[in-house]
This record gives sequence, C-alpha cells and structure tokens, in this order.
Amino acid sequence: MEIVMSGIAGWVDDQRDLSREGNTLRAMVGTMACRGPDGEAVWTSPRAAFGHRRRTLGEGDGAQPYVLDVDGRVRAVVAYSGDLYNAGELRAELAARGHRFTSGSDAEVIARGHLEWGEGLASRLTGIYGIAVWDPAAGELTLIRDRLGAKPLFYASVGAGLVFASERKALLAHPQVQPRVTADGLREVLSYAGSPGHAVFHGMSEVRPGHRVRVRHGGVKEERYWRLEAGEHEDDLDTTARTIRELLENAVREQMRADVPLCVMLSGGLDSSGVTALAAQVLRERGDEPLRTFTVTFGPEEDFKADEVWGTPDAPFVRTMVESAGASHTDIVLSAGDLLDPVVKVNSLRAKDVPSPLGNMNTSLYALCRAIAEHVPLALLGDAADGVFGGNMWMSIPQLIKAPTFPWVAMAQWGGGKHGMGTDLLDPGLLGTLDVPGYAAARYREAIAEVPALPDDTPEEKRMREVWHLGVTNWLHTLLPHGESISQAAGLAFRLPYCDHRLVSYVYGAPWAMKSFDGREKSLLRAALRGLLPESILERRKTPYPTPQDDVYARALCAELMDIVNDTSAPVAPLIDADAVKRFADEPGELVAGPRAWVSRTHAEMVLQLNAWLDLYRVQVDL
Repeated sequence: MEIVMSGIAGWVDDQRDLSREGNTLRAMVGTMACRGPDGEAVWTSPRAAFGHRRRTLGEGDGAQPYVLDVDGRVRAVVAYSGDLYNAGELRAELAARGHRFTSGSDAEVIARGHLEWGEGLASRLTGIYGIAVWDPAAGELTLIRDRLGAKPLFYASVGAGLVFASERKALLAHPQVQPRVTADGLREVLSYAGSPGHAVFHGMSEVRPGHRVRVRHGGVKEERYWRLEAGEHEDDLDTTARTIRELLENAVREQMRADVPLCVMLSGGLDSSGVTALAAQVLRERGDEPLRTFTVTFGPEEDFKADEVWGTPDAPFVRTMVESAGASHTDIVLSAGDLLDPVVKVNSLRAKDVPSPLGNMNTSLYALCRAIAEHVPLALLGDAADGVFGGNMWMSIPQLIKAPTFPWVAMAQWGGGKHGMGTDLLDPGLLGTLDVPGYAAARYREAIAEVPALPDDTPEEKRMREVWHLGVTNWLHTLLPHGESISQAAGLAFRLPYCDHRLVSYVYGAPWAMKSFDGREKSLLRAALRGLLPESILERRKTPYPTPQDDVYARALCAELMDIVNDTSAPVAPLIDADAVKRFADEPGELVAGPRAWVSRTHAEMVLQLNAWLDLYRVQVDL
C-alpha cells in the first residue's frame, strides 16, 4: 500500500485566470513543508490550481497533483492527503470495468473512481483522507473528508472563487484570507464544542466528517455521504463480542498493509493493548520481525502517585503486554523540560493552528511522535476507543450524563471550572460578552438533534445514545485532527483501527445495556478481547493519557503566567483577569494531581496558548 504523508491546497475561480497563480499555490503548500519535505508540485489551469507537498515513506508512485489525461484531454485532477485502505480492491474493480492504469498511485484510483462512479465514489472509499477532485468538463470541484474526520480539510471563499487546504495556515497564506476571529470563533475555541464545520477563523469552514463539498460556478453545496444509523440490534452478547473482535481484527489487518516498518503506541491500557495483540498476531502470521512498541513515560515508575484520575502507572502493564505479544519495546522518557521546550511548544501550536486547553497533552504528543519517528515512520494507535465503546469518564457519572451541555464541559465544571475548560482566568467582562456556557449549550442542542434513535428507545437508552454520539462526533472532531496534525508535523504517520467506520456503526447499534453489561467502562471491548489479552490488562481500570506529576511543570506554568501579567504589551493581556491570574499563580501545587488539577491546568494552558497564537498568527480579534 502506498504510504504518503502530505498536505494539499488549491484554488478554483470562474472569473480569474489561475494559470498565472502558481506562486500563490506554492506559498500555500509551502506552509505545510513539515507534511511533505520530500517534494512539492503545483498544477495550474485557467479555472483551477492545485498544490501538493509530499513525503514518501515507502515504495510507490505518490506524485501529486495527479492529472488524468485520456486521449489528450484532462478528465480529472486529484490531490489528496491520507490513506486509502481499499485502494487495491478499487483498482482491481476499476480495471475489470476497463480502466487502464498508468501508475501505482492511489490518486489515480480516486481519479478513475470519480469518472466511473461520480457522486458514488465517496461511499466506496475506506480509510482516512482529505480529497480534492477537479472535473474540468463539469467545471466542478469536489472535496471529500473521511467518515470520522481523522484527516482535516478546510476551505474559504475568496472573491468569486474558493480555496481549500489540509491546514488553516495554508489558507491564511492566500492574500485574500485574513487571520480574523470574531466572537463566535473565540467561543468555539473556549467552549471546546467541536462544532462540525467550524474552523474558528472568520470566513473559513471545515469539510464535515462524512461529507463532501461540491463547488460549481461559485456555488457551494455540502452533502452528507455517511452517517451513523439507528437500527435494531438483533445479535446476542456472545455474537456481538465475536463480531466486534472480527471487525477489529479486519481493521488492524487492513491498516497494516504497508511497505514500511510500523509500530504501536502502547500504554498498557485495554485499547492500545488490543491493537498491539492483534498487530503482533498479523506479523507472526507473515513471519515478519517482532512488532515494535513505544510508550511515553514521565520519570521513574516509583515516583508515580495514584489519584482519582490516574489510578495505576502504565509501566507494569506495558511490561506484561510486551511479554505477551513478544514485542520489541522502547520507552520514550519525557521530562517537564521537554514539555517546556519553547520549540516543542511553538511547533505543537503551529501544527494545530488554534489554541487548546490541553496544551501539555499536545506538546507531549509532539515530543513523543518526534522521538518515535526517529525509529519508524508509521504508528497504529488505540485512540477513539473510549468514544466508540463508551469509555470516557463522563459516561459513568450520572450528573455529567444528565447535564444539558457537552459532558466534557460539565466534567470541567464538576472539576472546579466555573465556566468550563480553560476560561477561568479570562476577563469577566469578556466572559460576559461571550457567554461561553450559553454558546456550548446551543451547540450541544444542535448536536443532539442530529442523533438517530429508535421509536421504542427508553428515556435512558435515548440519553445514552446521545451522550455516546457526542463522544464520537464533537469530541473526536477536535481530538482526531489535532492529533493528526501534530503527528504529521513531527514526521510520523498515524493509523486508527478503532475509527473503522464499519466497527463504529456496529457498536453504535448495540443497546447501552449491552455496552455496559458488566457495569464497567468499555464492557463490549473487554468481552471482545478476552482470551487475547492478559487478565491483568483486561481488568485494569481506565487511566487517561499520562501527564507530569511533579511540581516542576506546574511552577513553570505559573511563572509563564506571571510573565504575561507583568508584560502589558502581551497580546493576550486585554483578554485576561490579571488579579485572578496572580492569585492562581500563587498556588502552583493546585496544578499537580487529581481532577481539579487537570481542570486548573486547562485554565493556565489556554491563557498561554492564546497569547502565543495571537502573536504567531497576528490574529485580529473582532468582538
């Protein structure tokens, strides 16, 4: 399978001659050099111009933009970022229908698929992708994003035309797109609502997961090609567990098609251990070298302190899983200094293009990916399993389940945040103007209105469907593309078996009583993996992604906050409550451990990220 890390950008316009805009496209794709240090290409025509940055990780002809020329006539132009897991099957089907392939490129599969199936192409694709197809005969651009939204894809109107790109920064490199943020953009950042289609910057939009956007003669039409559907689940518990095991095995096997070395990020938890066991099994069947695994740690195991959030250290469970899988393991040890490295902090922010209240998780992920990329170019992750199998912490806390807002917002309030995540150090007047909780509640109501349900669902079943659905839509809509952008910036490609849409659809159909049949989180996944994983890992209580537990990082955050308070020229100064920041910075011990510390960190991280973002991107804030 072709493995290409890449970034795409393009411009279509009916009224402007784009054949002379090659330099504009080069400026746009140039902002994504980290995605594609091995090559850059631009294709222009009077009505459309495409650009591509690429890094080829293995064999294959991944040159893009791909121009499909039939009998001297351009029939389709394709630029895409991502992985098509079923490219081989589609290629064989198209060849049987008479298509003659001239390259090994997956982009040619997309181009010929467009000619053969038109609008039906999107529903035939399996993988993670952001795709652009230009059809010269129809004068139409089609943008397609994968079903779960693992690959980002953005667009913005410019005059009579439209520009698109894998990342916001590429759009901002266009002279007609400005880094302007209105009140709604700030609300989206501060609420962490994950609103589908919202891109934070004014005038910019995101192709929604499971959607395509068609652009013709200046008109923009958004269409859904996939959604979760509610249906009667007729399988009993044993059959359901077996089916989940089969679907997950198939997803891992499919995503391990690669001609480059790969690894698994292993935490010793249920999710990553399941992927590890299945991946090791595939390699043994092939007679390949042992699976490589990597784990991030912060300091010695004996320094770990259990609390309500982090109940057990990862290390003992990692050792058990490594021995069980026969894996070749490497520990990546990070210190507070690694997370405070200004280059790491800036690079992780630049990767996402927007600030986040989860700053330390972003920087540690960047540092981890950078370290893994020195060994292997491709990693399988256990990410998204919490959403798919109902394992998020809020799924087991009644008051969070009942809250009339996003459960992660309610969880932050439950953990001490007055307004939610990352907002308690902001100016009271600004918070009054923005009404972040009100914005989150409005977006929440829109989100649950999208949840498919069955007429005979009980009130409890209906509610759990809603909360589950939020976890695989709005929550993952933010986490997945952030993680993808950070990994790409660090030179590491991701694959996500738990995001297989067939698996997600099947699990959604199971009633909540079955999803939680043993009274624990992720009951169905535990049942599906029984007999494959060591018992200690099957019974391990969920522990989130690790963070530093010493006070070095907390003290450093507080010192950085005070630097901002003492600098009246700091970009974020007009947006913060200086007195609140001073009081907060006097208590660094409150940021070290436990659920309240987690929430407190989000307030500090958001101020610091906002300050860096406003400065780096020269953001114009219009309230």
